Amino acid sequence: MNSRRRFLTLSALGSLTGIGSHQTFGQSKHVKGPIIISTWKTGLRANDRAYEVLQNGGSVLDCVEKGVNVIENDPNNRTVGIGGFPDVEGNVTLDACIMDQRQRCGSVAFLQHIKNPVSVARKVMENTKHVMLVGEGALKFALEQGFKKEMLLTEETLAAWKKRKVEVGKKLPEINIENHDTIGMIARDADGNLSGSCTTSGAGMKLHGRVGDSPIIGAGLYVDNDIGGAAATGWGEAVIENAGSAMVVELMRHGRSPQEACEEIVKRIANKFEDWRSIQVGFIALNKAGQIGAFSIRKGFTYAHHHGGANSEKPADSLLKEG
Repeated sequence: MNSRRRFLTLSALGSLTGIGSHQTFGQSKHVKGPIIISTWKTGLRANDRAYEVLQNGGSVLDCVEKGVNVIENDPNNRTVGIGGFPDVEGNVTLDACIMDQRQRCGSVAFLQHIKNPVSVARKVMENTKHVMLVGEGALKFALEQGFKKEMLLTEETLAAWKKRKVEVGKKLPEINIENHDTIGMIARDADGNLSGSCTTSGAGMKLHGRVGDSPIIGAGLYVDNDIGGAAATGWGEAVIENAGSAMVVELMRHGRSPQEACEEIVKRIANKFEDWRSIQVGFIALNKAGQIGAFSIRKGFTYAHHHGGANSEKPADSLLKEG
């Protein structure tokens, strides 16, 4: 939809490209100490665990893996790991990726029966010459690496799936503010090194075989240790189409603050995605100097921020000011 009305609506929101002064890192205030940010309220628990790992001598890569493991291991969380909401056929399929300060990355997609896909993604990164494994190949690799096969569909999610199956029939529900599907984490250690992770069970009632942005390096997650990192949440197709997280980092490379970069890419998605008002997409970002940013299409997106011993949930600003 490229109507004049839509053009005027977006124009009225202002050109995010021109917001603020585009500072370089040399001009930016440097925030000292470890910093961890992650998506949604669930990120609070993930951040606590990640910080504990750093305090106990773990690497920043250990931190972003073990931090999101906490959410993957929680059967009461319906969008990540065990207990994740199944696809339209009733199968729980998981996606995840991880990226470290050396530009190494690993990813798994359409993985079944393994509750910690981000840890499998790390094994792909460290123990193979590849970046991504999918489906049966990813499962075979995980089992060879010592992971245990488990039932990921809990009684609670099965009951919820059966109820929704009756309600929606053949119609697939849209991903909106109530059906977010990812935890992404970006962390910087005391030495200034960055790593990131992203893990999900994907969109509830998705088509069997669907893979979103979460395991796609450059879409759901991207880290450049010289610049910063970013992670995405929400409707993955829109993020993939715009290489969302990589573009956020690239804008930071060219002088945007993390906040400016997140805002500009959300606006870009809104300009290019026809049904942008019906979806939710959000980004978090952290640069080398320790500045953070977060922005989304619709209000309600929150993120967790851990710094200086304090861990708090913060609301992100949004393109649409009403729900």
